[in-house]
Amino acid sequence: MTVIAWDGRTLAADKRSTGGGGIARVVTKIMRHGHQLLGITGSWDTGAEMRQWFMDGAKPEGFPAKARDDLATLIVIDASGIRSYSSGPHAMWIEQAKCAWGSGRDFAEACMWLGHDARRGVEAACHFQTDCGNGIDVLELHAVPLPEVEKVMLLRAV
Repeated sequence: MTVIAWDGRTLAADKRSTGGGGIARVVTKIMRHGHQLLGITGSWDTGAEMRQWFMDGAKPEGFPAKARDDLATLIVIDASGIRSYSSGPHAMWIEQAKCAWGSGRDFAEACMWLGHDARRGVEAACHFQTDCGNGIDVLELHAVPLPEVEKVMLLRAV
């Protein structure tokens, strides 16, 4: 299972992956893609397909068929905000500064609500949620100016 937390600047994730038979493996669930941060929760194979679909341009007609079963979530964070893809090619925009995903999300969000950062939130989840652990990866979003087209789209959405 998983915990991924975002505090408005930093994306943090545990490194535990469990499979059949309960054997835990160490994996990386978050990555940098250009000026974006990407994260995967849920079924690894489905999430990896969704991540590749996004990296290849996120054309709706190319959305992975298996992803329609809602087995994974792809998290995309950049200067324009937080997007979440689950069972379809159209993102849900998340309009809060701090949030978390996965089985340990409640512990991580509570920790961040108390004033701690995403890393500390993941640490708390790893302590209390038995299917989270095996270390923590952390990525920071670097500020980049938005292209003019994205600025116009954001202004229209407001």
